[in-house]
Amino acid sequence: MVALWGPLAVYTVVLVLHLALPGRWVDGYLIDPATERPLRYRLNGLRVLFVTLALYAGACRLGWMPWDWFYLHRWEMAAGACGLGVLFTLWIVLPAPSNRGMPWDLYLGRIANPRWGGGRLDAKMFLYLVGAVMLELNIVSFTAYHIATHSADPSAGLILHALLFSFFVVEYLNFEEVHLYTYDFMAERVGGKLGWGCLVFYPFFYPVGLWAVADRPDPHTPIALLALYALTFFAGWTLARGANLQKFWFKRDPTAKAFGVLEPRAISGGGKQVLAGGFWGLSRHINYLGEIGMATGLTLCLGYPLAFAPWLYPLYYVVLLVPRQIDDDRRCAEKYGPLWEEYRRRVPSRIIPGIY
Repeated sequence: MVALWGPLAVYTVVLVLHLALPGRWVDGYLIDPATERPLRYRLNGLRVLFVTLALYAGACRLGWMPWDWFYLHRWEMAAGACGLGVLFTLWIVLPAPSNRGMPWDLYLGRIANPRWGGGRLDAKMFLYLVGAVMLELNIVSFTAYHIATHSADPSAGLILHALLFSFFVVEYLNFEEVHLYTYDFMAERVGGKLGWGCLVFYPFFYPVGLWAVADRPDPHTPIALLALYALTFFAGWTLARGANLQKFWFKRDPTAKAFGVLEPRAISGGGKQVLAGGFWGLSRHINYLGEIGMATGLTLCLGYPLAFAPWLYPLYYVVLLVPRQIDDDRRCAEKYGPLWEEYRRRVPSRIIPGIY
């Protein structure tokens, strides 16, 4: 029963740390209609993550809780988080004016950018931060359970999976500013999809592979295959992070070379520009291919390629990103008009170059 309140305790700690720890203020991509200036965001995700992990490690070393506590109480924790996700969704959606009507308002939200304290607390940034911190706690705890259970012969692939996943969390928070220029911040409102999604789905579904195999023995995956799987992960990371960074730098300075080498090739007209070179010359949503590639590499590392449950993670990205690509194409066609038609002609592939 106590574990049902676990998510509330973690999310409260993250909220307090986010408000209390030093942060840096940066301009986002969206324009505040009241001031006609970019919305400003206060970012300190990495600090919050590392302090939370230090508090968790301290509690474990003092004997207040075992390292695998989050694994041992995973079902109660997920249930508690689900309740919080529902309450948050109702709280953020119901008081606001209707947009599409129920049930779409509950799922997609009514308010685009809920903010408090002059932007010191931004709903979207906090939701992604709290989801990332809880995800990392689950990764560490689930891995600790596996090592404790199979101490004589732990799985090198599972440990590699945990290390790569932790890299995914850390680098995501390291590049917080870049995500202010992505689809989520430009197009989505805060409702069940973001609220429930970040409080429940993100931290508890993403490690579905660990849920499925943490109690299993080492499958003894050959080192050469583990190296190949890690390469798959980093190839996906290169596409996703490289594409997002290139677009971020282009929107900040359309004349600058990305990474110091990629020319800012763009289609221009009517005061608008569409980036059409570098990563964005491979496909119109090459970053989505990168996300799927990272998820695939992580799944393969676990060493149970015939088990269905671990594949739910990359499958989720396919289900999420293909419809998002279609919606993003529609939005861009409305925004850029003939420029987008020319971009589609130059770059016909939607996600996978030469295939789709």
